[in-house]
Amino acid sequence: METQSLIARPHAPTRAPDLYARASAHYADKLAATKALLHQAAEHGQAPGQVVQASSLGAEDVVITHLINALTLDISVFVLETGALHHETLALLERTQARATARTPVHVYRPAAESVVHFIRDHGQNAMYRDIDLRKACCNIRKMEPLARALTGKSGWITGLRREQSNARADVPAVDASEVQTKGLTKFNPLADWTWGDVWHYIAAQNVDYNPLHDRFFPSIGCAPCTRAISVGEDFRSGRWWWESEAAKECGLHVRN
Repeated sequence: METQSLIARPHAPTRAPDLYARASAHYADKLAATKALLHQAAEHGQAPGQVVQASSLGAEDVVITHLINALTLDISVFVLETGALHHETLALLERTQARATARTPVHVYRPAAESVVHFIRDHGQNAMYRDIDLRKACCNIRKMEPLARALTGKSGWITGLRREQSNARADVPAVDASEVQTKGLTKFNPLADWTWGDVWHYIAAQNVDYNPLHDRFFPSIGCAPCTRAISVGEDFRSGRWWWESEAAKECGLHVRN
């Protein structure tokens, strides 16, 4: 699949919604299907609250969190605060927590401090640039282990994966049951068929708070050392682990069985 590139950069600073907000022809149908899927997710499991949203605080995730709140669903949100996030992301996290309700709380999971200290002591701050195995080890410490804690006792989780994001995600289903047998989890991807323009149309229409890094051409936002702005013609995830091959560009959170 050929992924959509971002619009050419203007000469004057422009906000991301002004650049990208373009609803697709079937946007209204997509929005209705997304709302229905979120209702389905909220009712999944043996009891309320067994499905949670995993938020990186990127554009897709702030849309989903806004919809969860607008629909008053019993779905909590969690953020993996890796200890290496951009200042802009941390500021958005604080604002998101301040707006959270008792019905839709925002939980923060951090890596085990001892593991981080030992990794940096043994391999240095910039180990991820030297070796792909070291980069994945860092992701395991900062993301995968906290994710396991966040999903303990849950029956499902909600993500902002979209088919347009990369070739590796081109076949992302709206409901992914591939982890049910191994982990007992169903993954819900309510924006799977949304375009980048759809995402920003919703943000603009609903005046959703978003990460200002998007205004600086960061379509995909992760840890600061592993994320950069992208150039004209590059695909959505080219700013993630840009020194690695395209096939390697996942941290492990969304690798399908």
